[in-house]
Amino acid sequence: MSSVLSIAASGLAAQSKRLAVSANNVANIRSLGLNADRSNAAAGAYEPKQTALSSIPGGGVRAREVPVVPPSFNSYEPNDPDADVNGIVPRPNISLEQEVVTQLQAVRAYQANLETIKAEDRLLGSLLDALS
Repeated sequence: MSSVLSIAASGLAAQSKRLAVSANNVANIRSLGLNADRSNAAAGAYEPKQTALSSIPGGGVRAREVPVVPPSFNSYEPNDPDADVNGIVPRPNISLEQEVVTQLQAVRAYQANLETIKAEDRLLGSLLDALS
């Protein structure tokens, strides 16, 4: 595989991961959040993630999941079954607005990498036509 294709393919994989992490956050936006001391981790509390992009030597990009800091915020919801005696529920530190922006950016970056692959394919096709 040429370096252009491998670079674009790594971009496709990274943006797919970025979109999946963001979608998982959105799906868990109303879940019980993880306490700062992780004391409720066993209760199935959700720890939001974000993606960190880094370059690969020789070209390309890699995405890895990293936890959001702080993992939660306190929300006053006295009628929630997960509320403590003060009516406080830890919710995951997720901003729906930011997740929408992240998803739009991931889709656009995915499309750009896909166009790069299509352009490389057309270029190679033209080259093979010229050589035949």
